[in-house]
Amino acid sequence: MFFTCGPNEAMVVSGFCRSPPVMVAGGRVFVLPCIQQIQRISLNTLTLNVKSEKVYTRHGVPISVTGIAQVKIQGQNKEMLAAACQMFLGKTEAEIAHIALETLEGHQRAIMAHMTVEEIYKDRQKFSEQVFKVASSDLVNMGISVVSYTLKDIHDDQDYLHSLGKARTAQYLSEIEMAKAQRDYELKKAAYDIEVNTRRAQADLAYQLQVAKTKQQIEEQRVQVQVVERAQQVAVQEQEIARREKELEARVRKPAEAERYKLERLAAAEKSQLIMQAEAEAESVRMRGEAEAFAIGARARAEAEQMAKKAEAFQLYQEAAQLDMLLEKLPQVAEEISGPLTSANKITLVSSGSGAMGAAKVTGEVLDILSRLPESVERLTGVSISQVNHKPLRTA
Repeated sequence: MFFTCGPNEAMVVSGFCRSPPVMVAGGRVFVLPCIQQIQRISLNTLTLNVKSEKVYTRHGVPISVTGIAQVKIQGQNKEMLAAACQMFLGKTEAEIAHIALETLEGHQRAIMAHMTVEEIYKDRQKFSEQVFKVASSDLVNMGISVVSYTLKDIHDDQDYLHSLGKARTAQYLSEIEMAKAQRDYELKKAAYDIEVNTRRAQADLAYQLQVAKTKQQIEEQRVQVQVVERAQQVAVQEQEIARREKELEARVRKPAEAERYKLERLAAAEKSQLIMQAEAEAESVRMRGEAEAFAIGARARAEAEQMAKKAEAFQLYQEAAQLDMLLEKLPQVAEEISGPLTSANKITLVSSGSGAMGAAKVTGEVLDILSRLPESVERLTGVSISQVNHKPLRTA
């Protein structure tokens, strides 16, 4: 059959087929009746009031201490749950709480014996941490974890703590008085420091102001010295410029002006000479032109008269005049015919096997061409050169 439990307890099933036993925290489990056994263990958090009465501290002063601790069995940690089951299975919560309380109280007494009253009273946090640390290392072996531990109360039967409180109160009052005195001292010192710093700042400012004035005066004097030096440099430069101008005047300008005047005079003379030559050449050209014009006119008149006479002769003689012109041009025609032969560098003659060869052949060819001229003239002009002497001349 099935058994269930809440999150604040654990079930342990042992018996047939349950070796080792099965531990279930907050769940359900199947149990065979008669051959298997089920047990429960509480996982609730237990609050313990740990009291240690009249424990002697390190200096032999008996005091009583009360602490509050909260412990529980860890069901989520299988190892701790197994240890708790071995230690507390079958026990009630009260029995478990009593065992845990005895363990905590023993550790609390041991730590009190190693500390003084002043240490416990002044530093409760340190005391609580030591108890928590030592008790946790011991209880964890039982499967119990210490959730928290807090020192609740400290008291004694000999008014030691009251006396300690008075001493502490006196000490506090003394410390307060000392703090007030220190405050008054700091305030007075601050006021004194303010006054001193103010005077010091005024002195520093006055010194800086005086230094600035001195630097300004020195700078003004330096500027005046620079102005005087620059004025002297300007005067020296002006004198040097005047000297160089005079030197330039003597060495360059005067000779240059003289040379310019000389060149101008030479140029004027050359210009006059050129003008005269141009005028003479123009006159010569004019006279030569008139002479050439007269010669051209005379030549033209002569040629015109000659042409007129030729025309008149052509009218009078007609064919004879034409023949005269042809005869006049025949030497020129012969020259044109023989011209290519005279300008040729090389002549190649092809022989047909009969007749003259060499230069005689060339001469024969030329003479043959010339002998045919009368016939060519007659075909062109209708005038027969061979029959001119047999015709009577016409008279005007």
